[in-house]
Amino acid sequence: MDLMTLTQFSFYFGTASMLCASVFFFFERGEVAAKWRTSVTVAGLVTFIAFFHYMTMREQSIWYDQLQGGGLTSLRYVDWLVTVPLQIVEFYLILKVVGKVTSSLFWQLLAGSAVMLIGGLIGELESSLNLIGFIIGMVGWLYVVYLIFAGGAAKASSDSKNAAVQSAFNSLKLIVLIGWAIYPIGYVIGNFDLVTDGIQIMNIVYNFADLINKAAFGLVIWAAAKSDS
Repeated sequence: MDLMTLTQFSFYFGTASMLCASVFFFFERGEVAAKWRTSVTVAGLVTFIAFFHYMTMREQSIWYDQLQGGGLTSLRYVDWLVTVPLQIVEFYLILKVVGKVTSSLFWQLLAGSAVMLIGGLIGELESSLNLIGFIIGMVGWLYVVYLIFAGGAAKASSDSKNAAVQSAFNSLKLIVLIGWAIYPIGYVIGNFDLVTDGIQIMNIVYNFADLINKAAFGLVIWAAAKSDS
């Protein structure tokens, strides 16, 4: 399988996976306790929005032409600028289940994710700002990591006596730490000319990262909801 075929396969696999995850979450929302239904619904929205964008990106007549000119980046960031804030909402909703989280924490998480995305977008759209955009994006990501490992989110979770919340939060922390770290790897490969066909490899990496950070993220929410229902 050549790299072009592998790239196309990753788009098709991502499309199918996001659709299956969305259908699953929407059907399962009625099978969990009422306090978890909004969280499971948001998980379904995240994967459905991703499915919609993958439906566009998977068409070779679109993705191949835009891949060569870098235009695919704009489509990806439209997706991320919607779905990442929704994932921040999920973090907030999980902690809200125990009733010990302030709205300021939500805005802090949202601000960190916005800096991360805007930095990445600037760096990918303007080649002269690749490094600056990368640094800005990393600062935003590290701030989110700080909040959930040592900041207000970590404190709110530690105060909880709900085992399902604790389990979900610990799993989501690892996804943000490890899963979100896949994106900078793809960014470096695609924007710093380190390898041949870096743009194609970057998109394969991004597609793989989306599966972990959207579908797996939602499955963690669903598993916690089921165990607490």
